[in-house]
Amino acid sequence: QVQLVESGGGLVQPGGSLRLSCVASGIIFRLYSMGWYRQAPGKQRELVTTFTSSGSTKYADSVKGRFTISRDNNKNTVFLQMNSLKPEDTAVYYCNAVLDFKNYWGQGTQITVSS
Repeated sequence: QVQLVESGGGLVQPGGSLRLSCVASGIIFRLYSMGWYRQAPGKQRELVTTFTSSGSTKYADSVKGRFTISRDNNKNTVFLQMNSLKPEDTAVYYCNAVLDFKNYWGQGTQITVSS
């Protein structure tokens, strides 16, 4: 059974930082492209960042220079370091694992940026 379990969400003030973690089980982690997506209230889920199995990364323009994705294949974990957070970053953040036609999602973790 595949599981992606996110942690690290919460309430943070504008300008603050948070680090999300996603631990995967039931997959050969190193083969998967891992990513983070987010969904704000009333909006569609959108890509935040991805980290392929070959080491390439991609970021949404809205988070470039503020967010950093990393992965530890020995611990089956992908991270999202979020700095200089803005109120518009408020959303539920989802971990994603993709390999060919296989596509898995975590349950999501809430990030709220507010003073």
